[in-house]
Amino acid sequence: MGGPDEGRGGGTGGGPAGAEQMIAEARKAFFVMFGFLAVVWLVQLANYADHYDLSRDYGVVSGDVTTLPDVLTAPFLHWSWAHIESNSGPLFVFGFLAAYRGVARFLGLSLLVAVTSGLVVWFFEQGNADTVGASGLVFGYFGYVVVRGIFDRHLIDTLIGVVMAASFAYMLTVAVPGTPGVSWLGHLGGLIGGLVGAWLFRDRRLRPAAGTGTGTGTSAPPRDPANPRADLHKELGDLGLL
Repeated sequence: MGGPDEGRGGGTGGGPAGAEQMIAEARKAFFVMFGFLAVVWLVQLANYADHYDLSRDYGVVSGDVTTLPDVLTAPFLHWSWAHIESNSGPLFVFGFLAAYRGVARFLGLSLLVAVTSGLVVWFFEQGNADTVGASGLVFGYFGYVVVRGIFDRHLIDTLIGVVMAASFAYMLTVAVPGTPGVSWLGHLGGLIGGLVGAWLFRDRRLRPAAGTGTGTGTSAPPRDPANPRADLHKELGDLGLL
């Protein structure tokens, strides 16, 4: 196995070491999202038992200054079991893909998306609607996953983004006006936060040139001419696939 920094960020070569790093990142992302969903559902249980008073007390209300801090609590709250069920699947899928390249970056992204989604609702929502729900995070993670590979110059993430954009483009229909009973402003704010987050949290480390180190102070694994797959591993690593 390589040193602790080898393969970090998913952009280096190294064959088996790169594969181990990918598996480790996927495992961390899975447990992060599993824990996050567990918290959301536990909050829903408490909210249901309290006749949804938590949603009324900690949701975002447009123009109400006292609810500004609630932009951080609203994503954990829902109005019904159907509400939380509709959000849970997309939240896990897109959250997992967003957390895959680093948990710290994912936490920063989540904070940014919660704030942008909540603020757009707070500034522009009409009436006194009390807005809660994780759908703003869903749209933020979606936007982040779609464009992250472009900013990180990472081929596999770019391909994932293309697939996600093609498969879930219909989601954008509830990020524009016209869907009754849905906070399209929260969705739009989350989407904006995800796109901005992809740029803010992009991988700023240099990609390794052929035969050089990783750009972070570690050296590339020595090339073994006797290994018939050495050239393949190097090419895949340069593309960001290992």
